[in-house]
Amino acid sequence: QVRLVESGGGLVQAGGSLRLSCAASGRTFTLLSMGWFRQTPGKEREAVATVTWSGDRTYYSDSVKGRFTISRDNDRRTVTLQMDSLKPEDTAVYYCAADDIGYLRTYVPKSPADFGSWGQGTQVTVSS
Repeated sequence: QVRLVESGGGLVQAGGSLRLSCAASGRTFTLLSMGWFRQTPGKEREAVATVTWSGDRTYYSDSVKGRFTISRDNDRRTVTLQMDSLKPEDTAVYYCAADDIGYLRTYVPKSPADFGSWGQGTQVTVSS
């Protein structure tokens, strides 16, 4: 099991930026694909951005493409989500997730079912 701890959420005005960080422990980080998901009340959890264990491939949802950037630092065992040009519709609880068998997959994981470990979530609120 991977333990994930998120930080960096908060309140920001539309057009502003936030940076989310996630620290991982408990498993070999370089074997994990990592992702950021978000969820609002009454809606399913959706992938925002994911990165493969090797770091060579990423996935972005259409709604954040060009505004958000996911990156990983294997030495520090962290994954970050840089969020720029934030919009009110980005308001959600954001979750960090780890795909424990990421090194075995041939595709970029983006379904919540691909990720077996989750952080506690951090609130991001974008005011208009």
